[in-house]
Amino acid sequence: MEEFRDLGVRDEAQLARIKAEVSASSLYNEDLAPTGPEERTWTTYNLAALWIGMSIVITTYLLASGLMAAGMNWWQALLTISLGNIIVLVPMLLNAHAGTKYGVPFPVFVRASFGVRGANFAAIARALVACGWFGIQTWLGGAALDALVTAAWGGWANVPGHAFIAFFVFWVIQVVIILTGIEGVKWFESFAAPLLIGGGLALLVWGFVAGGGVGNVFATSAELQMGQAPFWAIFWPSLAANVGYWVTLSLNIPDFTRYAKSQRSQIIGQAIGLPLTMTAFSFIGIAVTAATIVVFGEAIWDPVELVTRLTGDIPALLILAMFVIAIAQISTNMAANVVSPSFDFSNLAPKYISFRTGGMITAVIGVLSFPWILLETAGAYIFTWLVGYGSLLGAIGAVMIADYWILRRRQLDLADLYKHEGRYAYAGGWNWRAIVAVLVGVVPVLPGFFKAATTPGFAGVFENPTFVEGLYNYGLFFTFFVAGLTYLLLNMIPGLAPQPHREPEAT
Repeated sequence: MEEFRDLGVRDEAQLARIKAEVSASSLYNEDLAPTGPEERTWTTYNLAALWIGMSIVITTYLLASGLMAAGMNWWQALLTISLGNIIVLVPMLLNAHAGTKYGVPFPVFVRASFGVRGANFAAIARALVACGWFGIQTWLGGAALDALVTAAWGGWANVPGHAFIAFFVFWVIQVVIILTGIEGVKWFESFAAPLLIGGGLALLVWGFVAGGGVGNVFATSAELQMGQAPFWAIFWPSLAANVGYWVTLSLNIPDFTRYAKSQRSQIIGQAIGLPLTMTAFSFIGIAVTAATIVVFGEAIWDPVELVTRLTGDIPALLILAMFVIAIAQISTNMAANVVSPSFDFSNLAPKYISFRTGGMITAVIGVLSFPWILLETAGAYIFTWLVGYGSLLGAIGAVMIADYWILRRRQLDLADLYKHEGRYAYAGGWNWRAIVAVLVGVVPVLPGFFKAATTPGFAGVFENPTFVEGLYNYGLFFTFFVAGLTYLLLNMIPGLAPQPHREPEAT
């Protein structure tokens, strides 16, 4: 198979020898094993469809409104979202390379930089964030289901706890998909992509027609600025939040690119799918909301509420619209918030926790994250949730990129990634340089995080912060560069650089 040249091994026979060598290790199971040519089935379309499926979702639609609620106008919000997604594409592609070259998922790849045991620190940090996101997307999907049933049967609104019943029904639907495994996720994303594009375009066409034309909609959009904060005061934390929106995937993108047919497939697929879809769907949210001002006399940012108003008198159309919204939530949840934590939890005990078991753990913790609290306000969603976890994961991503691209120059010993006594054992399985680098990057932003998290309504959070509090406004930009630089310095100090247990094999 021609694409097998992308792998860090010579041929299928060598890969088979490596698997046989490490199959008895407690660090190995079939879900975490390197993929071979027969498993490399994801084309450029599959990877682009993956990003379309993840990006077209209610939280993306609402992203612009959160920035405008803080004080941006519509084009400033759109520019910030676009720039953030172009920036996050860079670490996305850098980490994706290892997944395609060596066929390993994120928790195995991160063993090279954090150690075979220290990898659990990075993997579980990523997994817990995904669990929170799983809860958020499930809550929003449940809201769509709740609206659908309410429209179909007026008495549903009088059922005690009807919103939570819809939430748990939506949760069960996703659990069924989890049990189909990674191929089920691939099929679902490929099926959902054209449906979601069609649904987004249908909303945009309605907005331009009902809003009196493109010119009138854009003129009306000037009324959408809701906050009063100066642009530059909120630009950096807003940009950090938008990078943080997908920084989770920039860590675990090898979970998907390990199935790519070639490096070319994953690079083009991601470059097309991520920034274009995120910017386009955010634009649809702005344009359609502007049209609601013309049609209804008020801005309706919630697409579930809008679709319910538009289709309430036509049951068949309402069912179709809510079905598309539900597909959007499920497609994002499956790819962004199930695949990674499933592998991450499996990495804790590979011989006992499979991909499917890890997915079930994710689904349970997602409920326990109380997503309805995380979504109470736009400020809590953007400036505490997105910027907060983005700061931590940005530091972890910096260590991974510095280790793979600068120190190791893209060369890994595939077999040693599954050995307790290999070159990635470091000290008891932990690379303390990686842990120290993450702490050096993250600790300085904690005062600003605590201030944002404990200030009701975020009043004055961005006005006259102290120097230390102001570091949080730069979020993962600060933690990424500080952690990456610290890691490189610790590895360059004589006597502190890690010593391999043996020399690498000739390739």
